[in-house]
Amino acid sequence: MENNYTIRLEEKENYRAVEYLVRESFWNVYRPGCSEHYVIHTLRDDPEFVKELDFVMEKDGKIIGQNMFMRTVIEADDGRTVPVLTMGPICITPELKRKGYGKILLDYSMQKAAELGFGAVLFEGNIDFYGKSGFDYASKFDIRYHDLPEDADSSFFLCKELISGYLDDVSGVYQTPQGYYVDDADVEKFDKDFPYKEKKKLPGQIF
Repeated sequence: MENNYTIRLEEKENYRAVEYLVRESFWNVYRPGCSEHYVIHTLRDDPEFVKELDFVMEKDGKIIGQNMFMRTVIEADDGRTVPVLTMGPICITPELKRKGYGKILLDYSMQKAAELGFGAVLFEGNIDFYGKSGFDYASKFDIRYHDLPEDADSSFFLCKELISGYLDDVSGVYQTPQGYYVDDADVEKFDKDFPYKEKKKLPGQIF
Protein backbone atom coordinates (compact mmCIF):
# COMPACT_ATOMS: atom_id res chain seq x y z
CA MET A 1 0.00 0.00 0.00
CA GLU A 2 1.39 3.37 -0.96
CA ASN A 3 1.98 5.85 1.84
CA ASN A 4 -1.01 8.00 0.89
CA TYR A 5 -2.47 8.63 4.32
CA THR A 6 -1.76 10.76 7.38
CA ILE A 7 -2.54 10.11 11.05
CA ARG A 8 -3.04 13.06 13.36
CA LEU A 9 -4.92 14.10 16.49
CA GLU A 10 -8.66 14.71 16.14
CA GLU A 11 -9.68 18.37 16.19
CA LYS A 12 -12.99 19.84 17.30
CA GLU A 13 -14.09 20.59 13.75
CA ASN A 14 -13.69 16.87 12.94
CA TYR A 15 -16.12 15.68 15.63
CA ARG A 16 -19.21 15.36 13.44
CA ALA A 17 -17.33 13.79 10.52
CA VAL A 18 -15.83 11.23 12.90
CA GLU A 19 -19.25 10.47 14.39
CA TYR A 20 -20.58 9.89 10.83
CA LEU A 21 -17.65 7.59 10.11
CA VAL A 22 -18.15 5.59 13.31
CA ARG A 23 -21.90 5.29 12.63
CA GLU A 24 -21.31 4.05 9.07
CA SER A 25 -18.71 1.56 10.27
CA PHE A 26 -20.69 0.03 13.16
CA TRP A 27 -24.25 0.24 11.80
CA ASN A 28 -26.03 -3.16 12.13
CA VAL A 29 -22.73 -4.90 13.00
CA TYR A 30 -23.20 -5.79 16.68
CA ARG A 31 -26.89 -4.85 17.02
CA PRO A 32 -29.64 -3.37 14.85
CA GLY A 33 -28.37 0.19 14.35
CA CYS A 34 -25.47 1.16 16.64
CA SER A 35 -24.57 3.24 19.67
CA GLU A 36 -20.84 3.79 19.02
CA HIS A 37 -21.25 7.23 17.42
CA TYR A 38 -23.04 8.43 20.56
CA VAL A 39 -20.48 6.73 22.80
CA ILE A 40 -17.60 8.61 21.16
CA HIS A 41 -19.63 11.85 21.35
CA THR A 42 -19.98 11.50 25.14
CA LEU A 43 -16.51 10.06 25.86
CA ARG A 44 -14.74 13.15 24.56
CA ASP A 45 -15.98 15.00 27.66
CA ASP A 46 -15.13 12.16 30.05
CA PRO A 47 -12.31 12.91 32.54
CA GLU A 48 -10.72 9.51 31.67
CA PHE A 49 -10.56 10.31 27.94
CA VAL A 50 -6.94 10.59 26.70
CA LYS A 51 -6.90 13.61 24.37
CA GLU A 52 -3.28 12.89 23.40
CA LEU A 53 -4.38 9.53 21.96
CA ASP A 54 -7.46 10.63 19.99
CA PHE A 55 -6.46 9.91 16.40
CA VAL A 56 -7.93 10.31 12.95
CA MET A 57 -6.55 8.84 9.73
CA GLU A 58 -6.91 10.87 6.53
CA LYS A 59 -6.59 9.95 2.87
CA ASP A 60 -7.10 12.38 -0.02
CA GLY A 61 -8.36 15.03 2.43
CA LYS A 62 -11.06 12.75 3.85
CA ILE A 63 -11.18 11.15 7.30
CA ILE A 64 -11.13 7.38 6.72
CA GLY A 65 -10.35 6.05 10.22
CA GLN A 66 -10.24 6.86 13.92
CA ASN A 67 -9.07 5.41 17.23
CA MET A 68 -9.30 6.65 20.82
CA PHE A 69 -8.31 5.57 24.33
CA MET A 70 -9.65 5.82 27.87
CA ARG A 71 -7.83 5.43 31.18
CA THR A 72 -9.12 2.62 33.36
CA VAL A 73 -7.88 0.20 36.03
CA ILE A 74 -7.35 -3.38 37.05
CA GLU A 75 -8.60 -4.03 40.59
CA ALA A 76 -5.78 -6.34 41.64
CA ASP A 77 -6.41 -9.30 43.94
CA ASP A 78 -3.80 -7.93 46.38
CA GLY A 79 -5.71 -4.66 46.82
CA ARG A 80 -3.75 -2.51 44.39
CA THR A 81 -5.38 -0.43 41.67
CA VAL A 82 -3.28 -0.84 38.51
CA PRO A 83 -3.71 1.88 35.85
CA VAL A 84 -4.19 0.66 32.27
CA LEU A 85 -5.75 1.88 29.03
CA THR A 86 -8.72 0.66 27.10
CA MET A 87 -9.35 1.45 23.46
CA GLY A 88 -12.12 2.18 21.03
CA PRO A 89 -14.23 2.66 19.18
CA ILE A 90 -11.66 2.11 16.44
CA CYS A 91 -12.76 1.91 12.81
CA ILE A 92 -11.88 2.31 9.15
CA THR A 93 -14.44 3.50 6.63
CA PRO A 94 -16.35 0.44 5.29
CA GLU A 95 -15.14 0.80 1.69
CA LEU A 96 -11.47 0.64 2.78
CA LYS A 97 -11.73 -2.21 5.29
CA ARG A 98 -9.37 -5.21 4.94
CA LYS A 99 -6.77 -3.18 3.03
CA GLY A 100 -4.27 -2.77 5.88
CA TYR A 101 -5.26 0.70 7.08
CA GLY A 102 -6.69 -0.58 10.36
CA LYS A 103 -3.46 -2.28 11.37
CA ILE A 104 -1.41 0.81 10.48
CA LEU A 105 -3.68 3.02 12.60
CA LEU A 106 -3.67 0.51 15.46
CA ASP A 107 0.11 0.07 15.50
CA TYR A 108 0.69 3.82 15.31
CA SER A 109 -1.65 4.55 18.20
CA MET A 110 -0.11 1.75 20.31
CA GLN A 111 3.35 3.21 19.73
CA LYS A 112 2.13 6.66 20.80
CA ALA A 113 0.50 5.20 23.94
CA ALA A 114 3.78 3.48 24.82
CA GLU A 115 5.71 6.74 24.28
CA LEU A 116 3.37 8.43 26.79
CA GLY A 117 4.33 5.80 29.38
CA PHE A 118 1.14 3.75 29.59
CA GLY A 119 1.75 0.16 30.72
CA ALA A 120 -0.91 -1.96 29.03
CA VAL A 121 -4.04 -1.86 26.87
CA LEU A 122 -7.01 -4.12 27.53
CA PHE A 123 -10.21 -4.20 25.51
CA GLU A 124 -12.78 -6.34 23.72
CA GLY A 125 -11.83 -7.45 20.22
CA ASN A 126 -11.18 -10.27 17.77
CA ILE A 127 -7.86 -12.09 18.30
CA ASP A 128 -7.65 -12.90 14.57
CA PHE A 129 -7.15 -9.21 13.81
CA TYR A 130 -5.60 -7.79 16.98
CA GLY A 131 -3.26 -10.75 17.49
CA LYS A 132 -1.31 -9.49 14.45
CA SER A 133 -0.44 -6.39 16.49
CA GLY A 134 0.74 -8.28 19.56
CA PHE A 135 -2.48 -8.66 21.53
CA ASP A 136 -3.11 -11.89 23.42
CA TYR A 137 -5.94 -13.26 25.54
CA ALA A 138 -6.13 -11.29 28.79
CA SER A 139 -6.60 -14.60 30.64
CA LYS A 140 -2.94 -15.38 29.87
CA PHE A 141 -2.05 -12.34 31.98
CA ASP A 142 -4.35 -13.55 34.78
CA ILE A 143 -6.70 -10.60 34.21
CA ARG A 144 -10.44 -11.29 34.45
CA TYR A 145 -13.28 -9.36 32.81
CA HIS A 146 -15.64 -7.77 35.35
CA ASP A 147 -19.00 -9.46 35.96
CA LEU A 148 -18.13 -12.41 33.71
CA PRO A 149 -18.92 -15.83 35.20
CA GLU A 150 -15.83 -18.02 35.62
CA ASP A 151 -16.98 -20.62 33.09
CA ALA A 152 -17.94 -18.03 30.44
CA ASP A 153 -16.01 -17.59 27.20
CA SER A 154 -13.57 -14.69 27.65
CA SER A 155 -11.80 -15.03 24.29
CA PHE A 156 -13.13 -11.57 23.31
CA PHE A 157 -11.10 -9.95 26.10
CA LEU A 158 -7.60 -9.02 24.90
CA CYS A 159 -4.47 -7.49 26.37
CA LYS A 160 -1.18 -6.05 25.16
CA GLU A 161 1.63 -4.89 27.41
CA LEU A 162 3.20 -1.61 26.30
CA ILE A 163 5.85 -1.89 29.02
CA SER A 164 7.32 -5.38 29.05
CA GLY A 165 6.53 -7.13 32.34
CA TYR A 166 4.04 -4.45 33.44
CA LEU A 167 1.49 -7.10 34.44
CA ASP A 168 3.94 -9.77 35.63
CA ASP A 169 2.90 -9.68 39.28
CA VAL A 170 -0.70 -8.56 38.70
CA SER A 171 -3.82 -10.70 38.81
CA GLY A 172 -7.22 -9.13 39.11
CA VAL A 173 -10.37 -7.76 37.52
CA TYR A 174 -10.50 -5.26 34.65
CA GLN A 175 -13.12 -2.50 34.92
CA THR A 176 -14.75 -1.06 31.80
CA PRO A 177 -14.96 2.76 32.13
CA GLN A 178 -18.49 3.85 33.02
CA GLY A 179 -18.53 6.23 30.04
CA TYR A 180 -19.03 3.31 27.65
CA TYR A 181 -22.44 2.54 29.17
CA VAL A 182 -25.04 4.72 27.48
CA ASP A 183 -28.83 4.85 27.63
CA ASP A 184 -30.68 3.54 24.55
CA ALA A 185 -33.09 6.48 24.69
CA ASP A 186 -30.17 8.93 24.57
CA VAL A 187 -28.74 7.05 21.58
CA GLU A 188 -32.09 7.22 19.76
CA LYS A 189 -32.39 10.95 20.38
CA PHE A 190 -28.80 11.62 19.22
CA ASP A 191 -29.26 9.47 16.11
CA LYS A 192 -32.13 11.65 14.91
CA ASP A 193 -29.52 14.30 13.96
CA PHE A 194 -28.14 11.90 11.32
CA PRO A 195 -29.61 10.77 7.97
CA TYR A 196 -32.05 7.88 8.27
CA LYS A 197 -30.57 4.38 8.07
CA GLU A 198 -32.57 1.19 8.41
CA LYS A 199 -31.90 -0.91 11.50
CA LYS A 200 -31.67 -4.60 10.64
CA LYS A 201 -31.52 -7.74 12.76
CA LEU A 202 -28.70 -9.72 11.16
CA PRO A 203 -26.97 -13.04 11.87
CA GLY A 204 -23.83 -12.65 13.99
CA GLN A 205 -25.08 -9.65 15.97
CA ILE A 206 -24.49 -10.06 19.69
CA PHE A 207 -27.06 -7.65 21.16
